[in-house]
Amino acid sequence: MQIQGMSSITTQPILPPMPSPTEAPAPAAGGTSGFGHLVHDALCHVEHGQNRASASIQDLLTGKSQDILPVVAEVAKADMSFKLLMAVRNKVIEAYKQTINMQI
Repeated sequence: MQIQGMSSITTQPILPPMPSPTEAPAPAAGGTSGFGHLVHDALCHVEHGQNRASASIQDLLTGKSQDILPVVAEVAKADMSFKLLMAVRNKVIEAYKQTINMQI
C-alpha cells in the first residue's frame, strides 16, 4: 500500500537553533544570558562529560590507557553530573505542575 502525496509534507523546528557552545551568547536585557542559554550550557556540559567518559572507557578497552583510576573518575563525574541534571529537571517539572495547579 502506497500513500500518494506524502512527499510534499515538510516539518518546521519547534525551537530556534541554539548557538554552539563556542559562540558567545548574546546577553538579554539586564546583562544576563537567559534561562534557555543556561539550560543549553548545562546540557552541553553533561553531554561533554558523557563523551569524555565514553572516550576514556574506549581507551582503556583498546589498550591506549593502562590505568583504571582516571577511567573510574571520569565515569563517576559523568554519572554525578547526569544525576544532578535529572534532579534539576524533576524540580523544574514539579514547580511547573504546582504553577499550573495554582488557583487564581
